[in-house]
Amino acid sequence: MSKQHRLNSILELLVQRGSLEVEEAASALNVSLATIRRDFDALAARQLLNRTHGGATATGGSFSLPLTYKVAKSDDAKKRIASVASAMVVRNQIVGLNGGTTTTEVARALAADSRFAAGDAGDPPALTVVTNALNIATELTVRHQIKIVVTGGVARPQSYELTGPFSEEVLNNVMIDIAFIGVEALDPINGAGASHEDEARVNHLIASRSKKVVIVTDSSKFTNSSFAIIRPAAEINTVITDDGIAPTMKRELEKLGIEVVIA
Repeated sequence: MSKQHRLNSILELLVQRGSLEVEEAASALNVSLATIRRDFDALAARQLLNRTHGGATATGGSFSLPLTYKVAKSDDAKKRIASVASAMVVRNQIVGLNGGTTTTEVARALAADSRFAAGDAGDPPALTVVTNALNIATELTVRHQIKIVVTGGVARPQSYELTGPFSEEVLNNVMIDIAFIGVEALDPINGAGASHEDEARVNHLIASRSKKVVIVTDSSKFTNSSFAIIRPAAEINTVITDDGIAPTMKRELEKLGIEVVIA
């Protein structure tokens, strides 16, 4: 793991948990305590976290970095996942997207797909995208061939996702053809999960309003655990991931009737 990847991973853990002990980070990233202490000090010098005795706490910079810098940097696995996801979509469909780095790449892949180019004046939109992610809505708004439906709700700075009853009010009144859901954890027993219960609730509703539910995730999420369930495994149609998925995990998911696509 490169230093840049390790620093981004530390910030992602901080976004999820709010605070992080040196021992926790070292165990999660499989590096030495001394390495983590140096990484904490480097991030603190850039005002991206606050150092505490034995650990660190998140700052506003910690919250913003994963979605502004990490998404912008090259991540071949997520781009491949996004390309496969885009190929599943048919013109004029309604697509649901929750927030996250992988779903942001899916949104970009859809916007760049020539099959969804703008038609003649008066034609219906090439796609309709329903999302609770402010960053995705912002990127797609300038794409005139795509109709954007944004849920209401309270914005969470950690993920740019809108949550709460206003989000649910909108989602209860729409129908979605295919939803691409990014997750923080996925396994055959607990299904798809998120760390924050309010995000999980809205993400669950996006999936529930969809005819087809596709989980888009890199293989690292198969070893994570989460607090709140987005979708039981038995109610997931497809998982798109990278070739890092363990063969046993792939077999267990397929036993549940889930299509597993390796990007």
